[in-house]
Amino acid sequence: MKGSFTISLKNRLALTYALFISLALGALTLLINIFTGIIFTALVKDNIAEKSEEIARAIGEQYDPLNQGFNTSTVEAMGMFFLHEGYIVTVEDEKGNFVWAARSCDMRQCMDVVDSISLRMEQRFRLKGSMRIQVFPVKRGSLDAGTITIETYGPFFFSETETRFLASINRLLLGAAAVITLFGVCLSIPLARAIAKPVLKAGEAARMIAKVHSGGVGGEDIIIRIPEGYRTRELAELSRSINKLAGELEESKRRQKQLSADIAHELRSPLTCLQGNMEALIDGVFKPDREHLESCHEEILRLAKLVRDLNTLTNLEWENITLEKTKFDLAKLLQVTAEQFRPAILEKGLKLELDLRESPVNADYGRMKQVFINILSNAINYTDRGAITVSVRDGGFAPRNLSAAAPPPRLIWEAVVADTGIGIPEGDLSRVFERFYRSDKSRGRGSGGAGIGLAIAAAIVHAHGGTISAESGGGGSTFRVRL
Repeated sequence: MKGSFTISLKNRLALTYALFISLALGALTLLINIFTGIIFTALVKDNIAEKSEEIARAIGEQYDPLNQGFNTSTVEAMGMFFLHEGYIVTVEDEKGNFVWAARSCDMRQCMDVVDSISLRMEQRFRLKGSMRIQVFPVKRGSLDAGTITIETYGPFFFSETETRFLASINRLLLGAAAVITLFGVCLSIPLARAIAKPVLKAGEAARMIAKVHSGGVGGEDIIIRIPEGYRTRELAELSRSINKLAGELEESKRRQKQLSADIAHELRSPLTCLQGNMEALIDGVFKPDREHLESCHEEILRLAKLVRDLNTLTNLEWENITLEKTKFDLAKLLQVTAEQFRPAILEKGLKLELDLRESPVNADYGRMKQVFINILSNAINYTDRGAITVSVRDGGFAPRNLSAAAPPPRLIWEAVVADTGIGIPEGDLSRVFERFYRSDKSRGRGSGGAGIGLAIAAAIVHAHGGTISAESGGGGSTFRVRL
């Protein structure tokens, strides 16, 4: 569409790889961050519990049994120190009197510490909490020496040192993700280029093939191939497919040229003969007697047959015919057709051998008779001694659909026409059903035919859904038709 945005395969692959790497690293970084936070939080909770017990134990050791009281100055110093770490300590004696209390001693500083912790946890870590209280009794032997109350922000809190440590971890993860993402993007560019290169070559080859075979590069033949042997299966298959297409189109173009040359040759021979006879008759060189008129008539019939065969072949190949199928015995059709050729076979000193059995088929009688006329005619033309054998054999059953509504299995009949003639070279077996093709190039058009008969036979058999094949080896040829 005009004005629509397009992007090259190479850039699309590079962007896709870069996006995938970024998303993967982003997800990995997030997971690492989450798991790190979980592990670190558990560690901090344990640390707070252990630190509270350690504080209670350290302050409890300041109790003097002789004086039956706490060392107030030491307790105050320790309380102020722990206050800055987020632990609000209150010490009471056994009578419930305050020995020292952080909130009473310096309420302003105590509130600043609490506000600082609360602000840090709520804004930076999105954790809203409240003050949690733990009470530790002070024991000296069997006597109660007092209690130590420790308030902490809960369910847990991070100190400034711990907060800086987490920030460093996050910066390290983000930095590593950024570096790896950049590396992935740089790696994706040559990787995308390596994958896109054979695709681009295939596209360029396809455009060149279309240009060459549409006549855009002149009439010369250009061999177009792209490298194969890629280790990626899809790319290897693509390159093989392009090369196969190029080979088939080159062969098609060659055959098209050959077809044009063959048609011109087939038409030129009778037309030249007709022109010579007519000019001789006009100039008075020949008398307009029966002999010369029959010669002209034979050439006209030859031209008419060639045009009729070409028209028949074209209709068959373009599926422009309707098959008038009836049930008949294939063996009787073969017998009738073979008997028509018996005089020609005996005239060449050959034997006609029949090995037929009842073989009912549903096909177009007239079309199938034309198939075997063409095959037998070909066998007689290329056999100078020996015999021609026509037989029918059981070819087994056609593959059946296993569904319940499938029709019963159908029997395949195989009609075989074998001769003891010159045979067909192995390299020509795959081409004997091409139009105008003759394996024996030394034979003239008159003795070998125009090379259309087997092409017509193959087209008729294929129209019936059957198969036709040729074999050769050990002298002679064998044609098999399966219906």
